[in-house]
Amino acid sequence: MRKDWDSYFMDIAFKVSERSTCPRLHVGAVLVKDKRIKATGYNGSPKGLPHCDEDGCFMVNRHCVRTIHAELNCILEVEPLERQGATMYITHAPCPECQKIIITSEIKRVVYSKEYTPEVNWLELAESIEVVQIGESEDKSPNIEK
Repeated sequence: MRKDWDSYFMDIAFKVSERSTCPRLHVGAVLVKDKRIKATGYNGSPKGLPHCDEDGCFMVNRHCVRTIHAELNCILEVEPLERQGATMYITHAPCPECQKIIITSEIKRVVYSKEYTPEVNWLELAESIEVVQIGESEDKSPNIEK
């Protein structure tokens, strides 16, 4: 049986997450518009700076601040017009900061696999964004907080 589009692109997001350099959690993101991949991203350090898997995590308030999240890395790879109306596939539900960036980028649909429970879920407040959670069965990353 042929895979549906959501499962297909989510599988790619999990493959992208294998490039992550923060050992606490491997996250991958894929931006898709008109069934075409526009960008991918994974969590890792800013260009030219050491990665967590090289120098360790830089922890502040139980969060690693050395890395740029997968969602932001993905969004930075594409022009604004390509983001408008697109769907973002993410291995893990986005944190509150990434949620605000997704809303501002005019992405219209977010599909994720693993749950994340932030204090405020900005995506729920944005009536213009559809949020879908699909199966977690193919996630091989450790279950650690973002």
